[in-house]
Amino acid sequence: MRGAVALLAAVLLLAGVAGCGGDGAEPGAPKGASLVLDFTPNAVHSGIYAAQAEGFYREAGIDLTIHQPGESTDAPKLLEAGRTDFAILDIHDLGIARERGLQLVGLMPLVQAPLAAVIARSDRGIESPRELEGRTVGVTGLPSDEAVVDSELSADGGDPAKVDEVTIGFNAVSSLAAGKVDAATGFWNAEGVALQRLGTPVRIFKVDSFGAPRYPELILTASRKTVETEPHLVAAMVAATRRGYAFTEAHPAAALGDLLAADPALEGGEQSAQLKVLLPDLHPKPFNPRVLREWAAWDLKQGLLEEPLDIGEAFLLGG
Repeated sequence: MRGAVALLAAVLLLAGVAGCGGDGAEPGAPKGASLVLDFTPNAVHSGIYAAQAEGFYREAGIDLTIHQPGESTDAPKLLEAGRTDFAILDIHDLGIARERGLQLVGLMPLVQAPLAAVIARSDRGIESPRELEGRTVGVTGLPSDEAVVDSELSADGGDPAKVDEVTIGFNAVSSLAAGKVDAATGFWNAEGVALQRLGTPVRIFKVDSFGAPRYPELILTASRKTVETEPHLVAAMVAATRRGYAFTEAHPAAALGDLLAADPALEGGEQSAQLKVLLPDLHPKPFNPRVLREWAAWDLKQGLLEEPLDIGEAFLLGG
């Protein structure tokens, strides 16, 4: 394990060099690499598309191909099998993958706060999570949804067992807009924004306001094999991606344009609204070990993890 820690420290040093002055590239043609997103392109990925469009990846010596996930995409297994070099993973999925024996390493956070929330119809007198007792709450069926509901009610003095949870899949927007449920789990930057733009009266309870720590939701991830065998590539990828998110923070309109140019099917108004609410949390900062320990303890408490997670092995601290 000490060898792995030393290796990660060396990669971090390379990333620092790549991000300050030099471009981190090796002599010769850019190296081909692939990245699988966690979801269809949206504002949270703006830093990635900005880095691509503004030439940051190429300047860092990377010829990056970005793939959208399909219905059957299992990004952790693709990483472990070497079928993609990098992937964006939800932090909970990264922890679960490691418990299942996949040797994956979180390289850097994309967003510094949880995106999960319980979104309630405000016209039904729900002013806090504990008032969801006896109400119908739609969930996707993922274990993380139950953890969010349980955490929010417990933190607000309510009883999660008194909530009527119904599985609605990924239909929070339509279900809430039609009034089929009193509340639903969703992402405040996506479903929350969509519902507000529809004019649906909602109140958003962010999970880090009710029981959860302020953990980074989405993580740029690679396999340990890639970290060990391609340290220059990993360093360059981290540095260029961080540069893309710094660009987004400084020039949000330009970054939004890069995203929309990459996927013209996206609705500009929706993505602009999403980026506006996301900007305060898109800082390209390294991991905070204390926050990661708090997140791992929360996941363990909520049953998302079965054993304590070694964050020094699971994350590129400083990345």
